[in-house]
Formats: sequence, structure tokens, C-alpha cells
Amino acid sequence: MLNLSVLMEDSAIKFGSNPAFSFANSSFTFSEVNALANNLANGLNEIGIKPGHKVAISCPNCIWFPVIYYAALKTGAVVVPLNILLKADEIKYHLEDCEANTYFCFKGSQTLPIGDFGREAFNKVPGCKNFVLIGEDKPVGKNTYTIQELLEGQSANFDSYTTSADDTAVIIYTSGTTGKPKGAELTHSNLFCNAVLSSDLFSVSTSDVQLVVLPLFHIFGMTVLLNAGLYKAAHSILVPKFEAKEIIEHLTTYKVTLFAGVPTMYWALLNIQHPEIQDEAIIKSLRLCISGGASLPLAVLNGFEKRFGVQILEGYGMSEGAPVVTFNDLRVGKKPGSIGTAVWGVKVKIVGSNGEELPSGIKGELIFKGHNVMKGYYRKPEDTSEVIKNGWMHSGDIAIKDEDGFYFIVDRLKDMIIRGGMNVYPREIEEVIMKHPAVSLVAVIGLPHDKLGEEVKAFIILKEGQKVRAEEIIVWCQERLASYKYPRMVEFCTSLPMTATGKLLKKELRNM
Repeated sequence: MLNLSVLMEDSAIKFGSNPAFSFANSSFTFSEVNALANNLANGLNEIGIKPGHKVAISCPNCIWFPVIYYAALKTGAVVVPLNILLKADEIKYHLEDCEANTYFCFKGSQTLPIGDFGREAFNKVPGCKNFVLIGEDKPVGKNTYTIQELLEGQSANFDSYTTSADDTAVIIYTSGTTGKPKGAELTHSNLFCNAVLSSDLFSVSTSDVQLVVLPLFHIFGMTVLLNAGLYKAAHSILVPKFEAKEIIEHLTTYKVTLFAGVPTMYWALLNIQHPEIQDEAIIKSLRLCISGGASLPLAVLNGFEKRFGVQILEGYGMSEGAPVVTFNDLRVGKKPGSIGTAVWGVKVKIVGSNGEELPSGIKGELIFKGHNVMKGYYRKPEDTSEVIKNGWMHSGDIAIKDEDGFYFIVDRLKDMIIRGGMNVYPREIEEVIMKHPAVSLVAVIGLPHDKLGEEVKAFIILKEGQKVRAEEIIVWCQERLASYKYPRMVEFCTSLPMTATGKLLKKELRNM
């Protein structure tokens, strides 16, 4: 028997008076947050939430996210976190697909009217029974509430529902870059084991202060920061949006010891100019950085570590793996550019097109097996059977394993470019271009070509004050790459399309 809400409840018992979350100049102890979650769990019971019901959430990083998340788990419900950048039709799809019973939606702002989009979507989904606005305005309509209404007058005590370890705790939606998003069903056991191993990997303790700017609706932030942080009773600083200058200020003000981000965040922090005194303060307190979500360019990794005097541990995971699969572990060793070794309780191997395991140094698909593999895609058995075979989760990522057992991601199987019958891996080209002294960030894609099938194109952001011609970049690559690999097209831009979690959206680049 296991309910993931034990992470919050145990820390509230043992470290109740310690600060759990800080947000917008307010701080909440573990006891206070657990009491709020109990208030809300009682309120959810009153409006008819039962074990197994789906509770969807559209909420940025603020105190209400952990309160709603753990309140729903306490009732035995399934949490469905949604990306806050979704528009009405996209929200409607998710609510229908997961068969949501109740929908919590943040009010938002004029520039990001989450509440308006959420309400519009809710009205088009008859099966979704309750709409709860996270804000002060009372929504109009039947079975509509404010979160304060559900909290008001409720007991701060709640006897959490006893779920099975294999019961679904969270349905996390994949990014949907290749089609309609699919909901990965993650169990209480999936998420608990991943939180425990993450806290162990990064030596998290009650003395840690972690900056939480990774969206909590995304599996990376949810597991590695929210759940792992609560398990070890660390203090979490909640930040709803990544702004490099603000993050530097938070790192300094709160004396942050642990920071987790995606590569584009490290790139932005490395390139921002700020007083040296802030660098000194950050160096004094920051003990470890964590990177995931995409491959971290070596130039960014080395530059950041040199500037801030802190190690970045890079790892690999996916929603279907709860998410952590491999990581650089200081107890085992670290290799820059690698995604480390398999984490505790997880088996990893590289296989060829026929499923045969490949020797070290040979490129193939990374597959994994263990306590972290999802139950499956919700209500999509055919899609599930395509990726889970004999218990092995097929990632769709191309990787190699070196002679020391360290894994290196080469590229996404779906991002691989086939030029004139030859396989071209964008990550390899991006690493070469990133070494050019004028280049700040790059994304490489394949575009349709009548003769070759696909042609290689690079989109580049230059460093401030730098000028370079496209021909120079092409020659730079020509001198360092095989003739079939180097880009024939180069486009300079001031920004690149990204998801809410900071991943480059190569699908949008192909439509530009």
C-alpha cells in the first residue's frame, strides 16, 4: 500500500515548523502546506471526488500547485497537470482524453488568460463536472467554485485514501510534437521510487534551498524538485516564469544550494551580464546544478561551470519513465556531454532495428526497464504496445554506450535527417557549430529536398556584438564534418521557438 501524499505528510510530522515553500514574499511551513492540502481534500470529498477520479490542474509555480496536487492524491484521485500555455481547444482535448471529473484553473492575466481559456474549454466538456478557479473572482455557473470556497470551514485533518502502489497517481501528457499528446499513466510506485533515487543522486537534505523555476506541471520539475524536495524536507523557492535576471537575484537572495534547469536556461544565465558581486554570492552558496530535458551543449556546460564554480550533472529521462532513466552520479563518475549511467533499479541498453543489443560505440535506440516504466498511455493500448515490449520502454532516442558504461544521446530518432540515404544527427552538427566563437545558440533540422530527400539547415543566434556570414559558418562545418553532414543552409535569428519547459520546438522551425 502506498499513497504518494506520504511525501508531504511525513515531512509535516518530522519537520513541521521548517519552511517548505516560499513564493512571492510569503513562506509556508510543511505543517501549513499539509493542513491546506487536508482542508482541500475535505472540500474535494464534499463535491463528490472519489478514488480514481481525474483532477486536472492548469496552474503555474505557486503555492497552490503543491496544495492541489497532494490534496487530490490524498483523496485517491488521479492528478492530471496541464501546460499553462494551452489554448481552449487544446485544454478541451486534454479534459476529454483523460476523462477529467474536476478542473482547477488559475485565473491568469491579460497577457496569459489561463482562466478564460480554461472556462471556455470546461463549458465544452459535459463529462467534466466541477470547475474550480484559482483566484478571488467567483466563476458563474453550476458546479463552479473558487478554491477558497472549497477550503472554507474544512477540517485540517484528513485520513488519506490507501492506494495500491500500482494505482495510477498522475497522468502526464507527452509534448505531442509528432501528433496528439498522449497521457502517460504513472503509478504511486513509479513516482515514489523516482523521487527517492533523485534525492539520493543529488544528496538532497533539510539544509538545501532549491530554486523551482522548472514548471511543476512538467515531469522533470514535479519529480526531481517537488517530490524529491518534499521527501527530504528541503526548502523550495517557487518561481512561475524564467527570467534570467530574476533567477540570478533569487539565487543570490535565497542563498540557493540546488538549481535544476533545461539547457536553454543555462545558456541564458551564462550570457546575462550582472554585477560580479552576484557571481561571488552564487558561487558561495550553490553546491550543485542539474540539467535535463534536452542535450546540454558542451560549450554551455563548460562556460557555466567555469563562471559559477559549480558542477552541472546532466541526465536523461522522459515522461514515460517518471522521468529519470540515467544520470551522471558523482559516486560513479562524471563525463561531460554524457547522460551518465543507469539509475538505481533501472536497466538500460542500446539496441538495433531488430531489437538486438549493440556493442559499445555503436549507435542504436536507447531502451530501459524497471520500476520507472509507466503503466501505459491512458486508453491507448495500441500506442502502448508499440513502445513497451517485454517490459522494455523504447525511447525513440538514438544513443551510444562507451567502454566505461556511460551513455551519450546522439539524437531523437524522429529528428534524424536522412540526406541522400545517409543518416545525419542534428546534435553532432549543433555541437560543431556551438564551438564557433560567434555562435550563442543553434538548432539544426532537415528540410524536404527533391533530389536528396532532406537537406540540412541551421538556425543560429549570434553572441551580442558578433557578426558572421552564413558562408563562414558553412565553411566552418565543412572543415570539421563529413561532406554529407554539413549544413548547406544557414539562417540567423534573434530567438528560437521553445516550449514552456524550454525545449527547442524543431517542429515549428520546419514550418518557418
